[in-house]
Amino acid sequence: MKVKIKKKDKTEKFKLISSWEEVTLQKWLKLIEFHKKGKSEEALETIALLSNIPKDLINQLELKDVALMMGKISELQKKQSNNLKRIVKIDGTEYGFHPDLDSITLGEYADIETFIKNDIQQHLPELCAVLYRPVKEKKNRIYTIEPYDGDISIRAEEMKKMSAEQVQNALVFFYDFVKELLWILPSFLTEKMKSMAKE
Repeated sequence: MKVKIKKKDKTEKFKLISSWEEVTLQKWLKLIEFHKKGKSEEALETIALLSNIPKDLINQLELKDVALMMGKISELQKKQSNNLKRIVKIDGTEYGFHPDLDSITLGEYADIETFIKNDIQQHLPELCAVLYRPVKEKKNRIYTIEPYDGDISIRAEEMKKMSAEQVQNALVFFYDFVKELLWILPSFLTEKMKSMAKE
């Protein structure tokens, strides 16, 4: 979205994001950090991060203009898609969301659990690196991903380029799955124990 700023009888054009999809995971993590600051500093840092307007010029803007831009940014976030994007492309590589969470391994789950316990916000790239892995095969809407080996440091760096919108949708999807799993797991284990006791 284009923003026109008039200063000293001179009008300059700048670019502000026009879709929440333009916000990467790396930028979203910074936005989360900005919420901990005072409102004026949060506005300054947010507009600077999501536009190409220099900070010194943002500081010279009237409060109503800053409020208008912050409102537009908030509006874009509210309009974001809620659909899980199962395959995302980052720097030419396709990454697929875990196609069958019912068959998630203990290693995958243990790493995810660790990232959640040790401050999920700081570990979102690692969490995404567990849930999204390079696509090995793909036909129509069916695909397979590389097996999980626990070596995610390079992929976690790649995940920082993922759209914040995609990350948020993946987290909601995964959260819903885990809630369901936690509901089902105790009764499944009880049945399994009964069956083992009979044998």
